[in-house]
Amino acid sequence: MATISKVLCLAPLVLSLTLAGMSHAQTPTSGLDKSGFDSTVRIQDDLFSAVNGDWVKKTEIPADKSSYGTFIGLRDLSDQRVRTIVDELAKAKQKPGTVEQKIADFYGSYVDTAAIDKAGLAPLKSLLASIDAIKTPKDLAAWLGKSQGSFNTPVLMGVEGDSKDPTVYTALTWQGGLGMPDRDYYLKADDERMGKARTAYESYLTTLGSLSGDKDAAATAKSVIELERAIAEVHLPKVELRDPVKNYNPMTVAELQAAAPGIDWAAFFAGANVGANPSKLSVSQPSEVKGVAKLVADKPLAQWKAYLRLRVLDESADLLPQAYRDAAFAFHGAAITGTKEERPRWQKGIAELNGAMGEAVGKVYVGKYFPPAYKARMQELVQNLLATYKTSIDGLSWMSTETKAQAQDKLSKYMTKIGYPDVWRDYTKLVVKAGDPVGNRERAGRFEWERVSVRVGKKVDRTEWGMTPQTVNAYYNPSLNEIVFPAAILQPPFFDMAADDAVNYGAIGAVIGHEISHGFDDQGSQYDGDGKLRNWWTEGDRKAFEAIADKLVAQYDGYEPIPGKHVNGRLTLGENIADLSGLQIAYKAYKRSLNGKPAPVLDGYTGEQRFFLGWSQAWRNKMREARQLQLLTIDPHSPSEFRANGGAVNHDGFHEAFGTKAGDKMFKPVAERIRIW
Repeated sequence: MATISKVLCLAPLVLSLTLAGMSHAQTPTSGLDKSGFDSTVRIQDDLFSAVNGDWVKKTEIPADKSSYGTFIGLRDLSDQRVRTIVDELAKAKQKPGTVEQKIADFYGSYVDTAAIDKAGLAPLKSLLASIDAIKTPKDLAAWLGKSQGSFNTPVLMGVEGDSKDPTVYTALTWQGGLGMPDRDYYLKADDERMGKARTAYESYLTTLGSLSGDKDAAATAKSVIELERAIAEVHLPKVELRDPVKNYNPMTVAELQAAAPGIDWAAFFAGANVGANPSKLSVSQPSEVKGVAKLVADKPLAQWKAYLRLRVLDESADLLPQAYRDAAFAFHGAAITGTKEERPRWQKGIAELNGAMGEAVGKVYVGKYFPPAYKARMQELVQNLLATYKTSIDGLSWMSTETKAQAQDKLSKYMTKIGYPDVWRDYTKLVVKAGDPVGNRERAGRFEWERVSVRVGKKVDRTEWGMTPQTVNAYYNPSLNEIVFPAAILQPPFFDMAADDAVNYGAIGAVIGHEISHGFDDQGSQYDGDGKLRNWWTEGDRKAFEAIADKLVAQYDGYEPIPGKHVNGRLTLGENIADLSGLQIAYKAYKRSLNGKPAPVLDGYTGEQRFFLGWSQAWRNKMREARQLQLLTIDPHSPSEFRANGGAVNHDGFHEAFGTKAGDKMFKPVAERIRIW
């Protein structure tokens, strides 16, 4: 489950590829898209709007999207490329059991809505019958365990490197089970926007119940929401989930059974395929697990079964007849994200395929769309940024020599993965059947869960990737101390071989710096160079770091993207640190690449100015209000305009490049500028 992972992602993100030390036989272009600039806005007042304002004014968000911008454009391009691959496979009859047959049949079954409409609710018959067959709390525990990897249950499981021994896999639990995006949607009774979402959710659950034959669907929906609200009450807020120390709680099954007796944990873990007594286990949120166990003991079994039935119908709605699909879009699409139309079925099918057989598709993808030269040049640039980071650590004024040595040791152990994995995943045991989209999803989910669940107590595989090559994103994994850049993010329109380095450093350079910086943000800095959760700081240095971070929290708390709704500076702290530090390091790397020579003036801008214009251009984006509300509640990333402006306002280079002064809206006195790494 993605919600369990410790990896720190950049998304939403746009990335570009550049050349470190690139030489130009001809005069390079600036790399700037000036057609999106707003000449009525001064850069000194609002960098984001000056660079993107005209684009924002003229761009209509497509009806099937909740936001649109450079990142979404890259994702659409990746999806279109994967569709081309799948269409080519579907043209020929593939040999049964081959990867090619599985890709073609998995996708083909998903997009065949006529067959899905004809099948009705029959494909879910056995799954719904398994819920009906629950007679005891032990049966319920076993069902919840068996559903790992397939459904969003109140207690989710993952298998990752142990935080204190990252060479060995451990099983861990994580809170889950809500049908709405976050606990706040249930608990903030005075929030008008979330109140509308609650009303829409009740209507949606009622519709699901009615369509599936529940003669008292409205009452059932109310009962299920009451249970989900009780689950939400024991959920920890998103900010508290960011503390890796508090979320590391090794236990034995016997200790867990004593602490949370309402669930038969041996039955749960046996159902989850990790054995009735897994050798290594961490209960990430003990209070949530105890609360859910109490609800299992206190709430009627019939209420739990109704909840499971509606959860299954909700999460399977896109594989059910049109009425179910329409109801699901009305809630998840229109009510929660503000989207006007459903995403094309083909594109949803590509997402489904990527989730089930992502590396099988990715292996073909990189052969067609990822030139080997890109990987070599990316490696060169990453090394340039790492070297600059090393120099920057040496120059920190707020950190002691002792802690600097530990930081340098960690930096020296960074592992870099670019493009695609060296070892591809084996899908031999995954069974895919033509015309069986429900079964294919269920088997794919179980296949992946069984692949990882048997690892508990075994040695960690350091070659594995947490994203597919066709994913438009990047991440840092603290347990492996690695930065990862999939192939799909290393492509045009942001890589321009003819462009001057300034804009490229402002885009991909800052992104690489961002991922490096995640190892030194408020979360990543609690892990050492070997990926072990360990305090390698002196007490004074840690306090100094936290004092600087508190200033960044206050800065972002002040941003108000929706009237009455502010950015949560504490929730977004890690990403804001990475943005700020990545921008600082990329600028230093760019300046160093000039070797003391002045950059050319292009399109009327100096190299230093183009660096920041390129940074802002990368965050070009427009979003619907409902989606913005959702992300403000659950997303650790700040909205795009504040990512562009929030880092630049603290950067000496920005103020020097554009000559800001008192009275300019982006001016910040030198003494008040926040500098971390």
